[in-house]
Amino acid sequence: MSNEQTRYSRLAQITKLINTNLELREVLEHVVTAISEEIVRCDSVGIYLPQEDGTYRGFVGKPELINGMTLDMHVVDTAHDHLAKEVIETKQAIYIPDTSKDSRPDPRAVKGFGIKSLLVLPMDYEEELFGLVFLFDYGIPMNLTDSEIESIKAYVNMAAVAVRNSNDLTKKESLIADKQLLLNVTRDLSLCSSLKEVMDKSFKYLGEVLKNPNIGAHLLDPVAHRHINPTSLSKDSEWSEEAWKRTHRHLAVDFKKDLVFQEVLRTKKPIFIGDTLNDPRPNHEACRRFGIKGMYMIPMIAAGNVLGTIAIVNLKEKGHVYPKSAMQLAESIVDATAPVLSYLLYIEKQELIISERTSELTEKNRELQQVISEVKQIGREKELILNSAGEGIFGLDLTGKITFCNPSATKNLGYEEESELIGQPCHNILEGCRDEQTGMFSPKLQKEADQDRAEEYFFKKDRSRFPVEFVITPQIEKNETVGYVVTFKDITSRKQMEEKIKYHAYYDSVTNLPNRVLFQDRLHQALNYAESSGRSLGVLFLDVDRFKKINDTFGHTFGDRVLKKIADRLLHRLPKEATVSRQGGDEFIILVPNLENKTGVKDYAREVLCVFSDPFHINGQEVSVKTSIGISMFPENGTSSEQLIKYADVAMYKAKKLSGNQFQLYDPNLEDRSLGSVELENDLYKALQNDELTVVYQPKYDAMKSRMFGVEALLRWHRPQKGIMKPKDFIPLAEETGLIIPMGEWILKKACEQGKEWHNQGLDHLSVSVNLSPQQFNQEDLVANVKTILEETDLPAPCLELELTENLIIHNTEKTLRIIHDLKDLGVKISIDDFGTGYSSLGYLKDFPVDTLKIDKTFIDELPDNPNNAAITNTIITLGNSLKLNVLAEGVEKKEQLDYLTDNGCYLIQGYYFSRPLKAEDVIHQIYIR
Repeated sequence: MSNEQTRYSRLAQITKLINTNLELREVLEHVVTAISEEIVRCDSVGIYLPQEDGTYRGFVGKPELINGMTLDMHVVDTAHDHLAKEVIETKQAIYIPDTSKDSRPDPRAVKGFGIKSLLVLPMDYEEELFGLVFLFDYGIPMNLTDSEIESIKAYVNMAAVAVRNSNDLTKKESLIADKQLLLNVTRDLSLCSSLKEVMDKSFKYLGEVLKNPNIGAHLLDPVAHRHINPTSLSKDSEWSEEAWKRTHRHLAVDFKKDLVFQEVLRTKKPIFIGDTLNDPRPNHEACRRFGIKGMYMIPMIAAGNVLGTIAIVNLKEKGHVYPKSAMQLAESIVDATAPVLSYLLYIEKQELIISERTSELTEKNRELQQVISEVKQIGREKELILNSAGEGIFGLDLTGKITFCNPSATKNLGYEEESELIGQPCHNILEGCRDEQTGMFSPKLQKEADQDRAEEYFFKKDRSRFPVEFVITPQIEKNETVGYVVTFKDITSRKQMEEKIKYHAYYDSVTNLPNRVLFQDRLHQALNYAESSGRSLGVLFLDVDRFKKINDTFGHTFGDRVLKKIADRLLHRLPKEATVSRQGGDEFIILVPNLENKTGVKDYAREVLCVFSDPFHINGQEVSVKTSIGISMFPENGTSSEQLIKYADVAMYKAKKLSGNQFQLYDPNLEDRSLGSVELENDLYKALQNDELTVVYQPKYDAMKSRMFGVEALLRWHRPQKGIMKPKDFIPLAEETGLIIPMGEWILKKACEQGKEWHNQGLDHLSVSVNLSPQQFNQEDLVANVKTILEETDLPAPCLELELTENLIIHNTEKTLRIIHDLKDLGVKISIDDFGTGYSSLGYLKDFPVDTLKIDKTFIDELPDNPNNAAITNTIITLGNSLKLNVLAEGVEKKEQLDYLTDNGCYLIQGYYFSRPLKAEDVIHQIYIR
């Protein structure tokens, strides 16, 4: 009884330690001590944690030294230790009382430590393995009892919980740190004014994330677009930028033949090569000269165009691998760099054009002065030259009166005849050029006046003004100035372009709202005012609920119009002192200054929710849109713009979890996005690549002929360590992330391959049906993809049936009708799934060439007792028979339902009454049973 009480006391103490802020090592040391005190016959206890290379390394244990080696020098490799491998795979503890009679333990360890008996336990919790625990002796065997092993398991379970908690905390801290770093990157890049500043900032953050300073950028030549130039190197690199570029020139690298660069440019995806020597794609001569052992190349993409690449090279050792989280963060940094770089390159190009045009204008003016001097006495030639010049030209005498002008000057200044200009004083056209004391023209006065003005303008006849570039050149004869020639160019179009560029730098092009840059500036000013005046302010972070569904259903142009309508309503509804900004995508931020308390910001939030209370009408289509709002306040939640935006974002995600269309004030106890949803998304991205998806088939029966006539292909996901997941648990996320398109193509091909295999076995009558998602259906190459898969699998087209939802086909009817006709031309059959659940007129059926109506399970569930469901079901059966369409009932689970359907003329049945979804190999067996 005393031992039991001591054990419970130890377990309670460890549980208490887990819930404190102790370091993981300290907690695990207490676990080791408890096991050592419990099992006194044990000579060694060690806890081993998993490493990135698949091995397990010692972390804590007793004794700290064995055979002169510290515990962290001990590595368990499952390639040699088959006992450890079995424990990992079965997640069951294994006790070997006599190691001389068992070959599973690592013989090297048994011999090296003189191990007589051995106990290995998995350190797992909720199906997840966190490490291994080893107990052994090297003298007298431990002779453990079942009760003692169970006691050890209890301690090990406590250790697993401690490691799990530590890992979760580390993940959360990493997610928050990554998000903050990206905010810092965006902020720093927005302040950069040159290409070099942008690249230096990007290299700095990439170097910190990947812990590697050897980073270089190559940009596409804007003229020879496929030619790549080495552009910039990190100042912390082991190479100097000058030596780096000089070596490129000496090597005369042909980037058109470099397979790595070309693959990145073509696929627009990053490439990681751990060992350049054993990969055929890199330029091995260049790798040798630069000392490159491994490389990681990321494309810089802006507006869908590749600007160039950023390469991070390993000069130390081959086979170095970066953590996946670090690589994802590095790619996000490059994604943030690309648009800023694109904008600066565009501005640089415009400045070059302006400089070239100014130089050309100056050169033309010089040439013109020479020509005027040479042909002064030849009036006809002078007039010919002036008339042919594209720029406006007029002459002035010493008093500033116009002596001549060309047609371009006459037209640009708004006069009909040149004679109207001759004799006019120059101050009617340009100001600040007349000396009031002498009454003479003075270019010096005009130049001083221009320095006081931000712009240079000429005045037209109607006194309207327009921006110009002009040059005043004195006419010299015998070393004396006898007059002046003014050459000018109307730059209205260029000024308009500059204003447009400036506008787009601070305003969103879709909604005309302030963008992220302008909002940050206004928020910074508001914070300064609020701090000096002792006032509060609020930040409201809005996310439009299920906006991706609108884009997928109606298209991005329609989605942009929805965003514009939302922006217009917000501006109309909210007071003028509030700043409404679009941050990108479906996110808006509202700055509310001069608040008294939280009640004021809540009132603003309710006003915003009212904006979304009425549906939007766009192109004759009614769309209901809701929003989730997160709120942060100064100074309660933060004093910087980054903090306020971040905390409002956190609160918004909490509001979204509360079913949406709500607002939530930030509270430090709020959790950021759930770790589970992030892990689900990460695992889903790897599902196809890791071959984790499978297909099952639910039979479809003809009750009249008493035989199976087809199957429906259904997707299942074997999620590692989570088991089988049904479509309802991951398909919505696949649709949100766009993964539904490759998944849909995969299941279509798998189903066709299986259908052909059944045909080869003599089941020619068996058809295969596959569901198409809205995103798949809207793909431009859908018909071509279906045709290719049919050709590759050699499945007859009539044996493939594609299922479309009713809500999918009632939108974009002209396009939908064309696609369905193209699919029918291939020979494929079309069915309408979930028929009767759509909010539409049934009139569209006469226009669509469909083959089958599938009655939704919701109408079958309560048959024959529910009269409403019975009426709807009978109507669908009658409608299908009248249009000579097949009618199939889904979800038939009871004999009463089957009898009712067959009595009313529906003989095609699918549901658990006949069969649950089956593996492919079980389908044939089911045919013969039925």
